[in-house]
Amino acid sequence: ALDVVGLGDRVRALSAWQGDGGMRTPGGRWLVRTDAAAAAARFGGPLVLLHRATLVEILTSALPDGTVRTGTTATVTDPGDDRRPARVTAVTGRGETEWEAELVLAADGIHSATRRALFPGHPGPRYSGRTSWRMVVPAPARPFAPHETWGAGRLWGTQPLKDGRVYAYAMANAPEGARAPDDERAELLRLFGGWHHPVPELLAAVAPDRVLRHDVHHLITPLSAYHRGRVALLGDAAHAMMPSLGQGGNQAVEDAVVLAHHACADAAFTPSRALAAYTADRLPRTTAVVRKAARTGALTMLSARPAVALRSALVVAVSRLGPGFLLRGFDGIADWRPPGGPARPGPSRVS
Repeated sequence: ALDVVGLGDRVRALSAWQGDGGMRTPGGRWLVRTDAAAAAARFGGPLVLLHRATLVEILTSALPDGTVRTGTTATVTDPGDDRRPARVTAVTGRGETEWEAELVLAADGIHSATRRALFPGHPGPRYSGRTSWRMVVPAPARPFAPHETWGAGRLWGTQPLKDGRVYAYAMANAPEGARAPDDERAELLRLFGGWHHPVPELLAAVAPDRVLRHDVHHLITPLSAYHRGRVALLGDAAHAMMPSLGQGGNQAVEDAVVLAHHACADAAFTPSRALAAYTADRLPRTTAVVRKAARTGALTMLSARPAVALRSALVVAVSRLGPGFLLRGFDGIADWRPPGGPARPGPSRVS
């Protein structure tokens, strides 16, 4: 998708995964090893894990200065239709301003106010039963292979970044809203401090205030459409998903490319036709990814010991079929092509 806007090579240049990696047990045993070269060969490009802020910086750098304004509250007061423009009210330092718009793109996140206004009968995001932590820390002195480690109701992932730091993430089954009695690093030490290298070293290196914790919600009930009038929903506002497949940011970028394609398909922009085509393209695909992420999340977060043992045995058995067999889980996701012409594929993961 990023090749369409001329940014694919910049993102691919940030790939830091070289050699092998894979899935492990908390004690360090490898359940399966994968290979960066196998992923690149299967999908046509390297697996790139990006910090979300890095992706935002790359995207905004391609825009004229002053295009992006942050910290501004905006509300859709009228979605419009084919005969009248949409209306948006924004509060700035100079007071309240109202704009008329041919097209409004609402990418206001998982708790989207725009989604609630356009689809008031939709149940909205649901708590997945899992909470997550994220951190970026200096690389440990001892080398490590990128990995995701599955425990009983707990998960840890460690991935290198191009700048030499390490992106680490964790997940655990927990009641909604639960928080550590002291600080979140201390909570991670209680949950993961006895796990294999480099987990303890990373936790020792991170400051407590640099650990981010968020409960994981998702839109497991799909919307009936991703548009109303002249307003289109994108990203988490339309199809928030569990992070199990690393597809949240990727699907948002796909949304933007597909929406641009349909908005520019005709000489004269007709909202009802263009946005209906956008919904028809994106809703089935993203619904499938949301559901697959939920299924994968349920598998990774099994907590009963017999189920965990069976899961590990199945992963080991599947791994004997080769890394290509395991990569099939991303078939239909990482090999996506944009509409209107070929683009160079390449999987990515935005966290």
